[in-house]
Amino acid sequence: MNEIERIIALSDAFGPSGFEDDAAAIVRNELTEYSTFTDHMTNVRCEKEPGSDKPRVMLDAHLDEVGAIIQAVKPNGTMRFLPLGGWAATSFPSSSFLIRAKDGTLVPAVVSAKPPHFMSSSERTRLPEVADMVMDCGSVSYEETVNERKIGIGSPAVPDVHCRYDEKRKLFYGKAFDDRIGAACAIETLKRLYDEELPCNLLGSFSVQEEVGERGIRANASALKPDAVICFEGCPADDTFSEPYMIQAALRKGPMLRHMDVSMITNWRFQKLALDVAAECGIPVQESVRSGGGQNGAAVYETFGTPAIVIGVPVRYIHSSNCWCCLEDYEAAVQLAVELCRRLDRTALESL
Repeated sequence: MNEIERIIALSDAFGPSGFEDDAAAIVRNELTEYSTFTDHMTNVRCEKEPGSDKPRVMLDAHLDEVGAIIQAVKPNGTMRFLPLGGWAATSFPSSSFLIRAKDGTLVPAVVSAKPPHFMSSSERTRLPEVADMVMDCGSVSYEETVNERKIGIGSPAVPDVHCRYDEKRKLFYGKAFDDRIGAACAIETLKRLYDEELPCNLLGSFSVQEEVGERGIRANASALKPDAVICFEGCPADDTFSEPYMIQAALRKGPMLRHMDVSMITNWRFQKLALDVAAECGIPVQESVRSGGGQNGAAVYETFGTPAIVIGVPVRYIHSSNCWCCLEDYEAAVQLAVELCRRLDRTALESL
């Protein structure tokens, strides 16, 4: 696949937290230059120069997307569900989902939205709660949902959205860009650097269950033992919500380098190196200080003391069913990672 086809395929892949198999398969199929290993969590790992004594630089992106899981089936055939990842409850009503049935088929469903005709006056003014919602796959009974549709407790679901690419505007519309656009960045960086002689040993980490607590990255970091980590993320764009002076992740302005979020204060020396390299190479970047958020770099930094930076591709309407991101921001993220890896020798890493 070319880069655009790869981004589309990754966006379309079914892969909520804990069910990342389809996204992991794309990674393995795209990185045939490398010998990949998939563990029992479905983390995918690879190494450019096994056995090398060069310093070890790990490129990480998480494979999971926000989704849902069926908690129970009601007598009328509708289903109670729980979010997988950080959804706003207001994003669910009237949204279309695909539920993976027990036989592997994908069953379309919609999150119920009570018609205003049946709402009480209090219901019309209060925000909905997920506990009050159900998914509806068109069944009329428990038996139809469970026995015919093969949906039951534990069936996972993702938004029913298919990625589209606008060639003229170089703009992607789809789901799961958090963090499939990051996975695309990591794949492309690994491919571009495969035949280069680098001062570091390049490691690939495609981790699972980030959206429910940065779980997979700990297994990958424990196995790969990196000296530094570059985390690719699909980060929340703020250019449609913030005052101009507060915009720190706008579309078409390059990747976001994050000084801080609620999970990590970035190693300032590594952050400065990334900013200096971007300036030297003429790569557009944006800087941010976030009052929310969280990402895999924090888990490695906190658990192992390994310096990590986040290269985030801005994504509008993250953690919802419908998102936008730009090819040029993706490309700048890849360029920055490539240039960093060319410079991360032992001296540079020891200075972090």
